Amino acid sequence: MKITQIDVFQVDLPLHEGRYNWAGGKSVAVFDSTVVRLVCDSGLVGHGEVCPLGPVYLPAFATGVRAALAELAPALIGTDPRSIDAVNDRMDRHLKGQAAAKSALDMACWDILGKACDLPVHQLLGGRFGETVALYRAISQEDPAAMAARVGQYRSEGYRRFQLKVGGEADEDIERIRAAAAQLTPGDVLIADANTGWLPHQARRVVAAVRDLDIYIEQPCASYEECLTVRRACRQPFVLDESIVDVESFLRAHRDGAMDAINIKLSKLGGLTRARQLRDLCVRLGIAMTIEDSWGGDITTAAIAALAHSTPEALRFTATDFNSYVTRSIAEGAPQRRDGAMAASLQPGLGVTPHDAVLGTAVFTAA
Repeated sequence: MKITQIDVFQVDLPLHEGRYNWAGGKSVAVFDSTVVRLVCDSGLVGHGEVCPLGPVYLPAFATGVRAALAELAPALIGTDPRSIDAVNDRMDRHLKGQAAAKSALDMACWDILGKACDLPVHQLLGGRFGETVALYRAISQEDPAAMAARVGQYRSEGYRRFQLKVGGEADEDIERIRAAAAQLTPGDVLIADANTGWLPHQARRVVAAVRDLDIYIEQPCASYEECLTVRRACRQPFVLDESIVDVESFLRAHRDGAMDAINIKLSKLGGLTRARQLRDLCVRLGIAMTIEDSWGGDITTAAIAALAHSTPEALRFTATDFNSYVTRSIAEGAPQRRDGAMAASLQPGLGVTPHDAVLGTAVFTAA
């Protein structure tokens, strides 16, 4: 089996709630998503998706992703998509870095591999643990009262895990955390996620001011070293996200005792293949995981569900259903939220069929 054609599409994903705000005044209203379609000489077709969180979050942005795909796609024509490690090696030899672009192609290869084996991707990634995957809901940064009100709103939709976007001015963030924590009911989980937004002195003030609360603190500062100093002053469970970019950074953090849980973002690592490697290390070392991505629609959500559902429940902290945040569906068959949880598809591959009318005309094609 050989790849004979790769099509790249651009899709806008507007948000139900208008805007998504997080640390440092960053804000996005419409997410710019890229979808790839791999066509094989056997007739099998696979899809992948990548959607950076704007241009100022991680070192990836939508137009840059498509530029990188224009370099990578021709190099994969004639390769066997089922040989996923070989595909990743070829991508790495052809283009340094650019994990987000590689993630979309890697995801599409897993989709084809599942279809070729007549198995859902989660079975290929390790099996199916439990009936569903519990989800968290991100609470966009607003004033404290509005963010606290969101807790009840999202609980009514079935969520029990809430990721509060902080990382602003310390005094207001303390108010945000305390206001949201006051709305919790037994069984709820609150994560105060600064998305690298605090300086160390601000982070230490906040964690000291909320040390009596049963919450998680996530990625308070920009650098790993800064986060480690805050971790050592913090009594609550600690989550690292942006600092974990590969297996090497994870092993360093584990050696230093820098976290209790991490966020595994597919596109930050380069796709399902490398996310699975890190997931398996976390399982062996007892580190809990949130399985997610920077953003995305139905295809990304299907890939998240596949990796999350194949992760042992004891180590699966939570996951994300990005397709429920946006107003546009780009594919049939993607997991849908039910009572704060989702389930990976039982269909071969990722189980999704893109809407051709939504994808529109390809931005470019390699053949």
